[in-house]
Amino acid sequence: MTEAVSRPTLEAVAALAGVSRATVSRVVNGGDGVRAPLAERVRQAVAELGYVPNRAARSLVTRRHDAVAVVIAEPEARVFADPFFALQLRGISKELTAHDNQLVLLLTEGRADHARVARYLAGGHVDGALVFSLHLDDPLPGLIHDAGVPTVFGGRPHWGDDPRAGRSAGVVYVDCDNRGGARAAVRHLVGLGRRRIAHLTGALDQTSAVDRLDGYREVMADVPGGADARLVVESDFTPAGGERAMRELLDRCPDVDAVFAANDLTALGALRVLRASGRRVPEDVAVIGFDDMLPVTEQTEPPLTTVRQDIEEMGRLMARLLLRGPAGGRDRAALRADTPPDGGVILPTTLIRRASA
Repeated sequence: MTEAVSRPTLEAVAALAGVSRATVSRVVNGGDGVRAPLAERVRQAVAELGYVPNRAARSLVTRRHDAVAVVIAEPEARVFADPFFALQLRGISKELTAHDNQLVLLLTEGRADHARVARYLAGGHVDGALVFSLHLDDPLPGLIHDAGVPTVFGGRPHWGDDPRAGRSAGVVYVDCDNRGGARAAVRHLVGLGRRRIAHLTGALDQTSAVDRLDGYREVMADVPGGADARLVVESDFTPAGGERAMRELLDRCPDVDAVFAANDLTALGALRVLRASGRRVPEDVAVIGFDDMLPVTEQTEPPLTTVRQDIEEMGRLMARLLLRGPAGGRDRAALRADTPPDGGVILPTTLIRRASA
């Protein structure tokens, strides 16, 4: 048995500092109007007593919970198997930690989870939400809107006014230049003299996959034979999906000489099938991925040429946009995502050349 240890109270800090309880509350909660010498006495008393603010009581005063929900519209098995989510969560966590905010992770395994997430957000447990990996028919955006929670999306929402301009009225999001990155990858393959260039797509109910497919098609429109529909095989951003798509592609087009995969995991699956089929990379088939996730690219043989997007920085920027406000984010009303001029932030991509293409 252990004896409970009483925690220092606000009153104890006030008594030690020789000030009122209200003065201590203002200093502890980051309020203004306390003279510097008094504020310093309060901080010294807090340190001496080891006082830790009661977050529940504090939220009643500040109307803030210092917590942000991260909602990933994917099942657990996908989230914990894909390094993309780990990198984005790391960026989000770093930014929230720097602002003394807690991260609350919410995953959606199925339709029943959507209602659960909506109830949690509407219950006032968090100050805002970061939402990514949305699918075309996902009800989450509507549910989150109804909950009245400030939100920043990861990835361009599908309801944007003009995908090319990146405008989506009233919506704040962070994405990378998916089209531009795809164009750079395919142009590189064309520059290598490849002509039977295939694309293994991502899940086409997500805007990132659609944008990368569009970028591929824009370049292939000028390549003789590039409009051959058999060169496009739908996949799902996973290694297993990449394997299935690559096998289907070889059955359809055995003369394929290059593959642009929608992400590194898809490219990983494609490389496995090419190796098993006796195709040499890049001599017989050049391969390019998308993401530049080191946990994946370090596994490939040969090393994977890919399009780099700064996944961790995307996470940090999402959190930064949510937390910023004219009052420094000190009250709930100020905790909002101010809409950038074009409704979203598009980060650049870079082609990283390695041995596979």
